[in-house]
Amino acid sequence: METINLTETFTEFKELKNIDRPTMVGVLENVFRGTLLKLYGSDDNFDVIINIDKGDFEIWRNRIIVADDKLRDSKHEISLSEAQKMDETYEEGDEVTDEVRLQKFGRRAVLALRQNLAGRIADLENQQLFDKYTDRIGELVVGEVYQVWKKEALILDDNGNELILPKTEQIPSDFLRKSDTVRAVVHKVEMKNNVPVIILSRNAPEFLERLFELEVPEIFDGIITIKKIVRVPGERAKVAVQSYDDRIDPVGACVGMKGSRIHGIVRELRNENIDVINYTDNVQLMVQRALNPAKAVNIKVNEATRRVEVYLHPNEISMAIGKGGLNIKLANQLVGYEIDVFREDVEREQEEDVKLDEFSDEIDVWIINALKAIGCDTAKSVLRISRDDLVKRTDLEEETVDEVIRILSEEFEE
Repeated sequence: METINLTETFTEFKELKNIDRPTMVGVLENVFRGTLLKLYGSDDNFDVIINIDKGDFEIWRNRIIVADDKLRDSKHEISLSEAQKMDETYEEGDEVTDEVRLQKFGRRAVLALRQNLAGRIADLENQQLFDKYTDRIGELVVGEVYQVWKKEALILDDNGNELILPKTEQIPSDFLRKSDTVRAVVHKVEMKNNVPVIILSRNAPEFLERLFELEVPEIFDGIITIKKIVRVPGERAKVAVQSYDDRIDPVGACVGMKGSRIHGIVRELRNENIDVINYTDNVQLMVQRALNPAKAVNIKVNEATRRVEVYLHPNEISMAIGKGGLNIKLANQLVGYEIDVFREDVEREQEEDVKLDEFSDEIDVWIINALKAIGCDTAKSVLRISRDDLVKRTDLEEETVDEVIRILSEEFEE
């Protein structure tokens, strides 16, 4: 009866937890051999045969027959007279194999064996769960909210495994209720008291990256890559993207037709504002794009101190800084430079400034648009920027910039 209970317990566990056959057999054999070692002092002359399909197992002991007066090691030897009680044909030197019934171990030993088996299986299951989710760190998971507490929520995955979503890893405007379906990324996996603790996050940049992969096929396929993500969860995020195909506009692909792709991400993030930016190695141009919607008049980069001075018109400063300094904070993180914003104080000269559009007969419209894109709407606003900075910020050819400067300068020559 004890044998049946042990086997059934293990078989049920195997079916529920989906432990593979070799591992299951190995665990069973190790537990039985541990019990044999305690009871007999050795297990080297025992054969443990486990039949998973039938749900049973057998233990056989092998001993050598010796003369009655030569018996020295009763664990590995058996006297001739004792052996002949089992079979009269046995002779000295033969090997005797007899089955060891589990019931002979005693009730206490069987109970300890069962507890040991349950403990080993539980440890194995915990290790498998730990390994499974350790390999999934950074991946998106979907689960059901089972319980919500003040500091965390308990999430169950498809297999009923318990996952933890701490309050600190939730979006501030998240309001989770029991039975809700929630998406998050595996943030970290820890082992506490031999029990795996799987921590989820909806605040990590990886969560936003996984959402983009779901909504934007070009990112999933690797045509567009996300270079960097910075965010203040629930408030604002900036995503720098780059396309490996010149025919594809990475920003347009991420936003989608009429914002169709990004709207789903924004809803998932509880209306978090997302700025998608075309990545470039040009620091000045990257700073300009990161500070959008503000348009800088002049940008000076100090590579040694990794600081950037940005000069803006007075009415642009508040847009560059953003509410609570959020826009410039994220721009700092995205570019990797410390951005200092200054008011552009330009003394008004006697000559009246001229709009760039008035030079359309001498300068191509697409060049004028490139200058407007960096915040230059007038001739003087262009001339205040050095030639090298204009080349860097507009990505225009040097010859083109030289021609523009020549045309605009002639307007103010006496």
